[in-house]
Amino acid sequence: MFPDVEIAEQFLYEREQLIMGLSFALAKSARAGRSLDGHTLTDRDLISALTSLAQSYQTLVESSLIYEQPTANLAHQQIAREVAAMVREFREAESKHLGYSRLRDSEVLKALVFLLRMGMARTSGRPKSRAFADFLYAQFPADPSAVAAPEAAGSRIVIP
Repeated sequence: MFPDVEIAEQFLYEREQLIMGLSFALAKSARAGRSLDGHTLTDRDLISALTSLAQSYQTLVESSLIYEQPTANLAHQQIAREVAAMVREFREAESKHLGYSRLRDSEVLKALVFLLRMGMARTSGRPKSRAFADFLYAQFPADPSAVAAPEAAGSRIVIP
């Protein structure tokens, strides 16, 4: 799990939007992956894709070589595309607001490693475990109205 990548608490505060964006990309691709070949994405799929992405970014940071690990798994390809699109959108938004992009590849690596460690901590390790995926779904519900107006979604509190 990339023991040489240190993630300071200050990084989490400074790059909270990046981490949230990448988390959203994972949740979005996991939801889209539910319909791929009737295969339901598991934590193992998300963690494997995050590991592959982190390895690619580690190679980029350490040697300036762009190397993407080949995979035949359609779900992993979808996750990688979604994360790459989110990083691209984040850089474009920074460029639009600041006039330049401050996001470094090493920061993307740290964010990916943080999400990987969080996924490893949330999963049970069983082959069909979906605890990490369910955590992402809870953070980013499919029904946008529940996020925009939680009182309209209905309360789960029972008052006698």
